[in-house]
Amino acid sequence: MKLLRAVHRATDMPKQGTVATIGNFDGVHRGHQALLQALKAEGRRLNLPTLVVLFEPQPQEYFKPEHASARLTNFKEKWRQISQLGVDYIACLRFNKALASMSADMFAENLIFSKFQTQSLLVGEDFRFGHGRTGDLTLLKRLAMRKYCHVQAYSDVILASARVSSTRIRGLLHAGQMRDAAELLGRPYSMYGRVVFGDGIGRTWGVPTANIQLKRLMLPFTGVFCVHVRRANGHIHQGVANIGRRPTIDGFTNRLEVHVLDFDGSLYHEHLEVYFLHKLRGEVKFTSRDALIRQIQTDILDAKTIFPRLETHIFS
Repeated sequence: MKLLRAVHRATDMPKQGTVATIGNFDGVHRGHQALLQALKAEGRRLNLPTLVVLFEPQPQEYFKPEHASARLTNFKEKWRQISQLGVDYIACLRFNKALASMSADMFAENLIFSKFQTQSLLVGEDFRFGHGRTGDLTLLKRLAMRKYCHVQAYSDVILASARVSSTRIRGLLHAGQMRDAAELLGRPYSMYGRVVFGDGIGRTWGVPTANIQLKRLMLPFTGVFCVHVRRANGHIHQGVANIGRRPTIDGFTNRLEVHVLDFDGSLYHEHLEVYFLHKLRGEVKFTSRDALIRQIQTDILDAKTIFPRLETHIFS
């Protein structure tokens, strides 16, 4: 899959036109996956490459950063998930003042039809575009007729009598319902990042941790979890992860720290994917570091008891 960042360069664009879709795709959940499968089928039918158009930052983060929801996936995680689904191109549009002020007509004309040469466009039923979100499917279809572009509205995916959405998944994760969230995602929820140097406190306590670089402004949840850790070589290890602000230690910086069970090597600078399987407890401020150490040891024992019951659910 090719990433198109400099979309002003015509040489980057597929010459024969595209079958495209546009959206945030936060979480790349089963609703998104179904849309992308339909996109690929349309690409095969028309013998055209498939294109996913994303925004960075997401529009809500640009307009109301203080009220924006915590992301399920940062850009790199989103890119990895979409690439695994066999899409040909991703175009990342920088959402800035110029793009935010672009009228719906200009957005469709300058980007969808001219820049991306879209011949077939698949979007969700609630798709809105252009300044003030004034563009809708009715306008888009009318504009597309002039360019001989076919526009399709893809229906929502319904599971357990409700729409699959990033908002619904975010609520499940926040409530610690990791299995239910995994059902809507089509996989266990995960975060991906590089192992960086931490403060080394865990090692002095006999529980060394891999500190995963978090490239996100807010966290969708906090707490202590049973996790699986997938390394770049494909090996999967069990672990116990703490995600949050470490209120007993400092309480200021969001961190993802993973103690990998029965592992004695170095993980520095490796890229790891951490799958959150089961919530052990919430984040707590303990009265002393000794009390925290005792709880960490209890968490590890609890995790080892729970893992055998999780094996059949993960990666199945």
